[in-house]
Amino acid sequence: MTRVMVSEFLKIRRKMIFFLVFLGPFGVISLEAVNFGIRYEWLTDLYKENLWGGLIEEVSLLSVPTILIGLTILTSMIANIEHQTNAWKQLLALPISKMKVFTGKVLLSVLLLLTSCLLLAGGTIALGLLLKFGTAIPFLYLMKMCFFPFLASLPLLILQIWLAITLKNQAIPLTAGIIGTIVAMYAMNFPDWVPLKWPLLVNEWNQPIYSVLAGLVVGLLLYFMSLIDFNRREVK
Repeated sequence: MTRVMVSEFLKIRRKMIFFLVFLGPFGVISLEAVNFGIRYEWLTDLYKENLWGGLIEEVSLLSVPTILIGLTILTSMIANIEHQTNAWKQLLALPISKMKVFTGKVLLSVLLLLTSCLLLAGGTIALGLLLKFGTAIPFLYLMKMCFFPFLASLPLLILQIWLAITLKNQAIPLTAGIIGTIVAMYAMNFPDWVPLKWPLLVNEWNQPIYSVLAGLVVGLLLYFMSLIDFNRREVK
């Protein structure tokens, strides 16, 4: 599996994928910098009891759509490397199992998006320090709000990577991902069992961890189902 992952990272080294991993969190932090720059007095008065908490909440509002659109584009770009060069047949002719090929794509997507989440956390800390919010940073809350939405989005990630790998026309998975992102922004009042609501970390128990656990369980289930489907497919 290590050699598969090394190969996957070598394939994307000259693509714009690494730039995209950086661009998402940079865009969110830049927008929040402008937001606090323009409305500093009003926002600091609104969050005067908990400046760091207010900043993290503001960042998380933008981070959810960024994660959803980011995973859509990333998975499409990763799968499209083989589609563009018609290399799926050659790749699967190598002495490597289909399971490792599919798992390699999933792991690469997960690692890149976790890197984006980590950059988002670092950018939030830097912005808070620049805004002179002090050094009492609520690290645990920050990590939750930066990583939980992505973990709760795992079913959507698996669905997008499956669509991107099995369909050569990338317009379909990209359109599905964009529509899903738009719908997710209005999913606050959806029933708790709807996966598009989980990245918002909102549920009737007011426990974000429940949304994360649902995302992880359903994500793993979808992973195994996608893996079985990929193993059975004829490669053209």
